[in-house]
Amino acid sequence: MARKSVGYFEGTDSLLLTSLICAGYDTLPVSNGVDHHGKNVRRINQQEKYDILIGYPHKLYAPVEYDLPYQEVFHICRTYSIPVLLEVPEELKEAAERLMPDRPDVVEFLDPSEILTRALELLA
Repeated sequence: MARKSVGYFEGTDSLLLTSLICAGYDTLPVSNGVDHHGKNVRRINQQEKYDILIGYPHKLYAPVEYDLPYQEVFHICRTYSIPVLLEVPEELKEAAERLMPDRPDVVEFLDPSEILTRALELLA
């Protein structure tokens, strides 16, 4: 059986990624299309997808003229049922939710202290 994979955007906490590797999951970089950090998020499809994505809102939220609006990433993740965990300190959650009010159920804003626990729940 193939190991489950976690796609992560640039800047994701290295201790979090190390914990996921030690728990038996693969971690692979994902690019928002501008930072060229890994596989472009637009290349996710039914055959090439992650079991979960982790990152920060600033990796998805962009100016209006930006080539990849967060709604497109959310659409991809909703289409392929890929949970997205976005790290947001508790005191900024309301502001983040206002920035991305139309997020689907697969997207969660979580305090950094909650990310590992939630990721492990989703991957189990």
